[in-house]
Amino acid sequence: MSFLIKATHNIRNAYKPGLRCLSSGLCNTSLYNNHNNGQQKQQYRYASGNAKPAKNQTAVYTLFTLGGITLGYLFFDNLEKLKLAAMQKSNKTEKTAAATTIQTQNSNQNAGDDDEETYKQWHSTERKDLPTFKLEDVQKHNSLEKGIWVTYGIGVYDITDFIPKHPGSDKIMLGAGSAIDPFWAIYQQHNTKEILTLLESYRIGNISPEDEVSTEDMGSPWAHEPKRHPLLKPASERPFNAEPPLTILADNFYTPNEFFYVRNHLPVPVIDVKTYELEVEVETDKAGANKNQKVLSFDDIKALPKHSVTAAIMCGGNRRSEMTEVKSVKGLSWGAGAVGNAKWSGARLRDVLLAMGVQPNENLHVILEGADLDPTSNPYGASIPLSKALDERGDVILAYEMNDKPLNRDHGYPIRVIVPGTVGARNVKWLTRIVVADHESNSHWQQNDYKGFSPSTDWDTVDFTKSPAIQAMPVTSAICTPLPGEKVKVTADGFVEVRGYAWSGGGRRIVRVDLTADKGKSWHVAALEQENEPDGRHYGWSLWTARIPVDAKLKGQEVEIWSKAVDSAYNVQPESFANIWNLRGVLSNAYHRVKVLLN
Repeated sequence: MSFLIKATHNIRNAYKPGLRCLSSGLCNTSLYNNHNNGQQKQQYRYASGNAKPAKNQTAVYTLFTLGGITLGYLFFDNLEKLKLAAMQKSNKTEKTAAATTIQTQNSNQNAGDDDEETYKQWHSTERKDLPTFKLEDVQKHNSLEKGIWVTYGIGVYDITDFIPKHPGSDKIMLGAGSAIDPFWAIYQQHNTKEILTLLESYRIGNISPEDEVSTEDMGSPWAHEPKRHPLLKPASERPFNAEPPLTILADNFYTPNEFFYVRNHLPVPVIDVKTYELEVEVETDKAGANKNQKVLSFDDIKALPKHSVTAAIMCGGNRRSEMTEVKSVKGLSWGAGAVGNAKWSGARLRDVLLAMGVQPNENLHVILEGADLDPTSNPYGASIPLSKALDERGDVILAYEMNDKPLNRDHGYPIRVIVPGTVGARNVKWLTRIVVADHESNSHWQQNDYKGFSPSTDWDTVDFTKSPAIQAMPVTSAICTPLPGEKVKVTADGFVEVRGYAWSGGGRRIVRVDLTADKGKSWHVAALEQENEPDGRHYGWSLWTARIPVDAKLKGQEVEIWSKAVDSAYNVQPESFANIWNLRGVLSNAYHRVKVLLN
């Protein structure tokens, strides 16, 4: 149910069209990202992308209890006459039966309930075994005392029992008694079998036909997504997240812009560079600034001294798919390609802040906000320490070029902040606002995501306030060629060639990459390709190549190649994922292992 945590966070007064208006599609809601300039606007018109008029169904379902007490309710044409009191009394029984019913239903209608189109249509399919409610009934259930109900498509869901189990229940309460369709139009990464099955288990009824959500005349926030290179392999379509094939990732020291991985949390905003403005604010006297506010146009930023830095950007969930093999985690199933290396050019953030008189202070933060908005009109946000922003060696820049080309829309056009050495989540794209404050960003992505925890911490015990937000990433490496399962040619002199990348956060240089093909009995050091930057400022990745000897007797057999990197602080990758597992699947940096067949 994480869709309600983030989506309902800090709902603004402007977003209150009324449940009936929202559900019937008779009005459209425009949400503005108003940063005191009135020029930067993002308009969304929300709807459930899957909601359709319910089809008549003649099947009749029988509700039963696990305790052996069979409820002989049989629902036909006049379901709306079922008394609300009777429904509430059998609420728990119905929810248990609902999960069983929906699985049986889809198993009969399709060849197994793994069919994606089946479970994604549950919420838009009438459940004739359940009663019908009017939206005014749903609105009344907006507290723990009255019960917490929400609607999705034509389904009504009672999530009261779920509230006490969730650490973000205060955020979920903001959505009580209303439709979640507009939120799921944005957060479509939640349309998985696991989450939809959980949601369906809480279903208690259907929306009255006259109140059904209509999507015929409502636009889509995804209508203006940019075109992407077909070689990118999507981890999700909406929002679009994709990585390049590993076989091409190690071909270029500077990752071509078209092949650079894409990480979006929300729809890509449409920005007119002619009216673009970047607000810079200092909201605390502790910064010692002589100017508290400044607005920069795109031309103003380009007029500042230009600075370039080579920096690898890596998603916090890179290689999450490998950690999932130990135990399931929540998040996109990234391979090892959610990383890229580029030359970034733009103005130094340090120059902008010093011009406003901002003084160094180890206790202050710089909040960064983008133009990409969630359904409540809140922007994507993150923050970094002020000490990093002001450090001359920190190289934090307001980038408008990537590999000597203007930024494209997926990578932050016209301006994104580059914070070298930090997790990708802090390198905010489509930057519209910078704030010097005495606190971190209060955004979901700073407070309730991109944090690491003990392997013993799970969703029923996690407390996000107990862990700091990820800044610098740990040392890692990955084998790009050969690929898992590939038939590898052994050279005449008994070697196989292996290529890949290595990187460490915080500007630490990679000093060594070790490889083995005999489970660690012998190790071989790779040759490195990297920039000659000083330690602490070595923000680019290192590409490596190694020739590993293999026993001639193993030809035709499978061998497993391992890689591990060592950085300038002699940090080294851990051997297994079992001991670094965490519930969000971040910081996945154990040995990279690839099984190949010797040819």
